[in-house]
Amino acid sequence: MDWTEIKIEVDAVNIDRAADIAHMAVPYGIYVEDYSALEEEVLEIANIDLIDEELLEKDRTKAYVHIYISPEESYMEAVSFLKERYDSEKIPYTVEYKPCKNEDWENNWKEYFKPMRIGEKLLIRPLWIDDYDPQGRAVLSIEPGLAFGSGGHNTTRLCLEALEKYVKKGDSVLDCGCGSGILSIATLLLGAGNATGVDIDALAVKTARENGTVNGFSEPQYKILQGNLTDKVTGKFDVIAANIVADIIILFASQVGEFLKDDGVFITSGIIEPREPEVTAAFKENGFEIINRFEDGGWLCFVCKKKKA
Repeated sequence: MDWTEIKIEVDAVNIDRAADIAHMAVPYGIYVEDYSALEEEVLEIANIDLIDEELLEKDRTKAYVHIYISPEESYMEAVSFLKERYDSEKIPYTVEYKPCKNEDWENNWKEYFKPMRIGEKLLIRPLWIDDYDPQGRAVLSIEPGLAFGSGGHNTTRLCLEALEKYVKKGDSVLDCGCGSGILSIATLLLGAGNATGVDIDALAVKTARENGTVNGFSEPQYKILQGNLTDKVTGKFDVIAANIVADIIILFASQVGEFLKDDGVFITSGIIEPREPEVTAAFKENGFEIINRFEDGGWLCFVCKKKKA
C-alpha cells in the first residue's frame, strides 16, 4: 500500500505558523517548500548564478507544507485536523492529497540539499556529495534520512552557531531530541570530549548512530540513547542542547538543572517568537538566567545558565 502525500498551499508569510500546525498532525517529519528568501539564503553560501532557473521561477508569495501519512493511518483524519486548525487560526490555504510511494518522499528533497557553511568553523556536507571545498572548516557529513536535522532549518542553524560559541575543549555534551545527531556530532568536531544524544524515535536513534560512524565517532565518546528526554540519562554535563518545540522545552526546563553542571550552559532552540514569554517564564521559574538570545526568521534560540545562589 502507498503512503499519502498531503500538500498545503499557504501565503509565504504564514508558512511558519502553517508548518507548526502541520507538525501537530503527524509524529514524524514534514517537508516545507518556501522560496520567499531564496536569493538571500543562497548568497550566504554561494553565488546567485548557481541557482537553478527552475527555482528562480518559483512563486515567492506562496509556500507549501508536505505531510506524509502511512498506510496504517487515516489521511482524511489528518486533513480534517489541518482544515480545522487553519480555519481557527484564520490562515488561508488550499489542500490536496495523492498517493505517494515511500521512496519518492525519502529522496526527492536531496536535489536541493547542498553543502552549507555554518558559523565560522563548520561545513555541513550531504553524504552523497563528494565535490566540495571545506575552506579550512570542520566537515560534518550528514545523511538525515527521515530524522530531523540537516542543518538547513533555522532552528538547527541557530543551535549550531550557539554551540560554536559555547562549547569548550573537553566538554561533556547532552543533546535531547537529537534527531539525525547533527548537534552531538558538531560538538565533537568543535572539541567536546564526549557527546550523548537522546531521542524517543527509534528511526532517529538509528540514523544518529549511523551518522556518528560516518564522521568517525562511536562509544564511549559518542553515545545515542532511545528515551524520553532524560529518562535514560545519568550524570552531569557542561553543555545541554535541546532543539525541540516550545511545549517540550517548558516541560524540560524543570528537569534540565539536575543534569547540568553548576557552570554549564543550556542551549535551546525550536521556539517561535509568540511563545517567547512562556518559555522565558519557565526558565525563570526553574532558576535559569538567559545569557544570550539568537533569532532567525521568527525562530529563537536561548543560552541559559543556572542562577547563582
